[in-house]
Amino acid sequence: MSGLLRPAEAPDWLAGLVAACARVSPDDVPFRRRPGGNGREAAVVLLFGDDDAAGPDIVLTERAADMRSHAGQAAFPGGGLEPADGTGLDGLVTAGLRETEEEIGADPAGIVPLTTLPPLTIPVSGFAVTPVLAHWAAPVPIGVVDPAETAAVVRVPLAELTDPARRFTVTSPGGYQGPAFTVRGLLVWGFTAGVLSWVLDLAGWTVPWEHGDVRDLGEAWARRHEGEAIR
Repeated sequence: MSGLLRPAEAPDWLAGLVAACARVSPDDVPFRRRPGGNGREAAVVLLFGDDDAAGPDIVLTERAADMRSHAGQAAFPGGGLEPADGTGLDGLVTAGLRETEEEIGADPAGIVPLTTLPPLTIPVSGFAVTPVLAHWAAPVPIGVVDPAETAAVVRVPLAELTDPARRFTVTSPGGYQGPAFTVRGLLVWGFTAGVLSWVLDLAGWTVPWEHGDVRDLGEAWARRHEGEAIR
């Protein structure tokens, strides 16, 4: 376990999720994994905050449209491990916090790393990505730091992620099928949606939704900025 993780500092509304994560093993990952990759390590930060008006939320970004991989997709802040970050789980937590500051301007001093999920391999990049769950204990204004990497930064209320009207399944001609969300003008699918769906289940926050509502990924992608689910 990383010495940087402070699970005991989770607020009450996150304590159940942190406890559930402690019981998770790599064999518990509920969506398809592709082991292997190129040995490159990365971390993403699931940054949970609590907005006075909208309640608990999580930060998502929209990647720039001309990125070499995952262009335009919704993502968690994070990125690859660098030598200065260190090694092991401490290095990954440090990398996630560093990348979060570089991408959205969130001060790491105000973020409490709580726990992690098992590393997951992303086929396109080959990275083994470790999700770091964190509480944004001292929020500061955030936004796009580098437009070449990030197109938007969004605080998404958990109430919107759990709304059944915003959840469906996407499918593509290449055979991909998986969960998706439409929130705040974002189409969330792929790795990010899989992790979010898993976390909602672990926390006991999932509201029953229509898994049989299957939509074409291309059409959903084209309409991702319309701000409401496709009907």
